[in-house]
Amino acid sequence: MTELFHIISDGSCDLPTPLAQKQNITVVPFYVSFDGINYKKEKAEINIRDFYQQMVDQKGVYPKSSLPSIHDYEEAFLPFAKQGIPILCICITTKFSGSMQSALGAKDLILEQYPQAEITVIDAAVNTVLQGLFVLEAARLRDSGAGLKETAARLEEIKGTGRIFFTVGNMEYLKHGGRIGKVAAVAGSVLNIRPVITLKQGEIFPSGIDRGRRRTLQKTLDLLLEYLKESRLGIECFSLAVGYGYDRAEGEAFRDHALSVLKEKGYDIKEIALYQIGATIGVHTGPYPLGFGILEKAIH
Repeated sequence: MTELFHIISDGSCDLPTPLAQKQNITVVPFYVSFDGINYKKEKAEINIRDFYQQMVDQKGVYPKSSLPSIHDYEEAFLPFAKQGIPILCICITTKFSGSMQSALGAKDLILEQYPQAEITVIDAAVNTVLQGLFVLEAARLRDSGAGLKETAARLEEIKGTGRIFFTVGNMEYLKHGGRIGKVAAVAGSVLNIRPVITLKQGEIFPSGIDRGRRRTLQKTLDLLLEYLKESRLGIECFSLAVGYGYDRAEGEAFRDHALSVLKEKGYDIKEIALYQIGATIGVHTGPYPLGFGILEKAIH
């Protein structure tokens, strides 16, 4: 079947490589560095497990990420522009990264060579596994027969419904990245206080603090339940995933517990997707982020 348009996303979407390939999605990776000098392409040159393992083994070392270059996007766009296949490029929230600016720069270069090329670049206003859900919704629209303009318009309608509810292992990485104040980080390290955070409209917001992992994870689940309760839509109208960092076993246990609680509350849900949070966000959260991504489905 002829492709109506091709979907490209930056590596913040954290889609497993086999899934991205199956859905015919091209991923343009971010870069990650542990010394601030040598940067490696995420997944292509350093896998996520090794990235987290280095953070676990080298406490006090804070890796850095770097966005895809204009050239990276140009290389991704070029094969489809040559074939006359329209392109939909979905980028991490501009509040977190300049990835979208690189994509727009590449678009301009491609249009100089191929004036008839059709390239639409959109700000997902989300990141990590929630961006992955957003990209998968784009694929669902495409595969249902929706064109590029129709798909982009529908994505704009649903992206405001996206939420991430999550917690982290400690506040040190958030402090180092400037996401929270130094005083809060010191208090957190002394008192074992951990934050619960919500991402919406492309920005992060504090949603409480508590002591211990179990209690903060319960708060993330409470936030999800509150969101579902306030929604005018049933749970079947949402795409839901659990995102984890270093510890897959903890992610699986949390996913299974959430599924059980949702069923007890009367929600008709059979499974929750489980995805690993990648380096793009992991550099800010440390090795132990865990929480939910939820987004209204493009097609109910």
